[in-house]
Amino acid sequence: MHDYLMSLALGVVEGVTEFLPVSSTAHLRIFEALAGVNLSDGYWKMFTIVIQLGAVACLPLYFRERIRGFVASFARSRDEGRGLVHPLTLTAVAFVVTAVPSLLLAKVIGKHLESLVVMGTSLVAGGVIMWVVDWLFARGRLGTNTPELEQMTLAQAVWIGFCQIFSAVFPGTSRSMATIAGGQVARMTRAAALEFSFFLSMPTMAAAVGYDLYKTLREGQGSALGGAALDAHGWLVLALGFVVSFVVAYGVVVWFMGWVRRRGFAPFAIWRILAGAAVLLFMVHRAA
Repeated sequence: MHDYLMSLALGVVEGVTEFLPVSSTAHLRIFEALAGVNLSDGYWKMFTIVIQLGAVACLPLYFRERIRGFVASFARSRDEGRGLVHPLTLTAVAFVVTAVPSLLLAKVIGKHLESLVVMGTSLVAGGVIMWVVDWLFARGRLGTNTPELEQMTLAQAVWIGFCQIFSAVFPGTSRSMATIAGGQVARMTRAAALEFSFFLSMPTMAAAVGYDLYKTLREGQGSALGGAALDAHGWLVLALGFVVSFVVAYGVVVWFMGWVRRRGFAPFAIWRILAGAAVLLFMVHRAA
């Protein structure tokens, strides 16, 4: 496939799947395998990291008013003795709960990152969990006491941060799936769980992508990023993927926020199960 078409296609895949609860990592790896992308090539390894940054960059733009309001209210809530349960504090708490164990388990995560078997299994398992949780939620079995982010508790933030560890250890689980399902179990509404998922994605993805980029450059696999080896063609391919990922991800966030307020997550659970089953069947067939 031509480099520009590959860049466009990967940018679309990343933008569509980054914030949907279907695992962008699994979908990127599956597409790259089908398209014959050489993942040992430093440039394409770096490219995958850069387009993830493109998707994450859309969130501060979309949530700019909410972020501005939270920043303005933080000092007031601290003066009122409620700083510990402010949405910005809770986002930081959940991030730390996820980040520390994930960093300690970095070797385990690295071992699983390229495994299609792990991704396929995680897609199926996560789909089943998501479907069951959303089914229980829709029938009032879980209950809700947190309709908005402003009503979240410290315990809910810690629980959601803990749930997100599984998405770091097992690629294919999906950070948004873990956050949304964890939020519903913690008695948050779908909209509140989704919004917290987006807010938590900002520091989590920025840190994860930044760390991956640092490792890639340090190991010399992506040294072309800052050197003469990356020519004008390489920069254009990289820029195209970044911009496409940003634009598509922004559109998906706008659409998904509206969808969740009217419908549940069952279609995404079904897609996960079907996609995961297809990957596992492919691996069985290839091994035969």
